[in-house]
Amino acid sequence: MYHRTLGRSGVQVGQLSLGTMMFGRGGNTDVAECTAMVHRALDAGMNLFDTADGYGLGDSEEILGRALKRHRNEALIATKCFFPRGRDVNRRGGSRRWIRQACEESLRRLETDYVDLYQLHRLDPQTDWSESLAALEELVAEGKVRMLGTSGAAAHEHVELAWLAQRCRLARMTSEQLPYSIFTRRVERAELEVCRRYGIGVIVYGPLNGGWLSGNYRAGDPPAEGSRAARGFYNRGWWDRERHEVRRKLASLEPLARTAADAGRSLPALAVDFVLSHPSVTSAIIGPRTLEQLTPFLAGERGPLPGDVLDAIDRLVPPGVDIDPTDMVTFDPALESNSRRRAPQR
Repeated sequence: MYHRTLGRSGVQVGQLSLGTMMFGRGGNTDVAECTAMVHRALDAGMNLFDTADGYGLGDSEEILGRALKRHRNEALIATKCFFPRGRDVNRRGGSRRWIRQACEESLRRLETDYVDLYQLHRLDPQTDWSESLAALEELVAEGKVRMLGTSGAAAHEHVELAWLAQRCRLARMTSEQLPYSIFTRRVERAELEVCRRYGIGVIVYGPLNGGWLSGNYRAGDPPAEGSRAARGFYNRGWWDRERHEVRRKLASLEPLARTAADAGRSLPALAVDFVLSHPSVTSAIIGPRTLEQLTPFLAGERGPLPGDVLDAIDRLVPPGVDIDPTDMVTFDPALESNSRRRAPQR
């Protein structure tokens, strides 16, 4: 497997990374199979393993930590904090208090002394970001964290974070984790370019668009039993065939499959190679639920797609376009609350 430098860190990461969101509750509760996936990924040359404190209500970190116990020096562990972790109103967000506490809890679940990449799962609009950066800086100084990253940050937010880091003499972000696929291309407008300019490595999640580009769906066929569509994974509206956006995705699948076949690839391989073809992308996360789903990604080398194949994809989904805006699971605080946008002037 080819490796690329993550931002300006000098650290080499595999062009494919293993996402473990499906480990544990809500995904795969077979610990032995999850462990086997981690070991197969290591054998194939993957070295970055992505998790978060909330995946599987903590199961994901625990399973990953045990699986890597004897391979800690070979692996790069990336985890995150931000989303609620209980009823306590302070067990969430980007406060200095919670970032430090969340990191300590993740280290215990992972059974490790340090995390290679610690990411803010989202930027907290209710916290001064200099507070968040200061807490992260402390964790780096203490040796508990090696590199820092964000997830779901907008282009202008990266600019502000870089300015704050320089002004307050705090650590800069090494990476950004964002959603990117053939069906979700809005990040091509700004985020990918800003990351390139600021030397921020890009780790892509959702290259299969939540399963849409897995090759398992057809316009005329109902979703298979047990599939994400059948289970209404994340949001049932994602799969509602009465919606125009969903019908457009379904109509695009067959021509994309033909494009993949002409390029000598499966549809999932085409989808992954598409995101890896962008010069700003460092690594693409694949998040299989089973060993069977992982295996096809381990065969053969990934590489940029030829120009004519990229042109064919552009004709189906133009650059910078999201077919379905609800695919973007990030949020913009300015648009989230009418009371915030229409608050009386003081």
